[in-house]
Amino acid sequence: MSRYLFLILVVACSRGEPAVDESARRADAATDSTFAAVQSRGAVAMGVDQYTSTHHFTPTDDGGIIELQRDTLDAAGVAQIRDHMRQIAGAFANGDFSLPGMVHNQVVPGTEVMRERRSAITYTAEELPRGAQVRIRSTDSVAVAAIHTFLQFQRQDHHAGMRH
Repeated sequence: MSRYLFLILVVACSRGEPAVDESARRADAATDSTFAAVQSRGAVAMGVDQYTSTHHFTPTDDGGIIELQRDTLDAAGVAQIRDHMRQIAGAFANGDFSLPGMVHNQVVPGTEVMRERRSAITYTAEELPRGAQVRIRSTDSVAVAAIHTFLQFQRQDHHAGMRH
């Protein structure tokens, strides 16, 4: 094993998350018909090809981050993602979680509490080099727990990772 690969594994393991080869994860996910349906509905909802974009759903002490970026520089796709994330931030702030419900074909865990406690949660869309993210923040421990539940479900259903 090369020293470089060993270092990557050590760092990944020390952060509590296994080292994941993105291409291997996507190949495994591509054989899952439920995942394919989520990807298809996601492409409609978000306006970009989900197989050529990368999602991250990262919990933080005060909430979390939803990130979506194109895998390559694609000006039209980047603009679409940024618009989508601004729309998501606005809808979530109003307690509207219908879009993730449509993408996942169910009520997404955590959203009922997030709706109930919407006045205690802020959603901020922020641009990234190849897309955007929605930063979710709260000082309400019940809201933060619901946000973490929401992000965990999203991470699993999208076969996505999280940033460290």
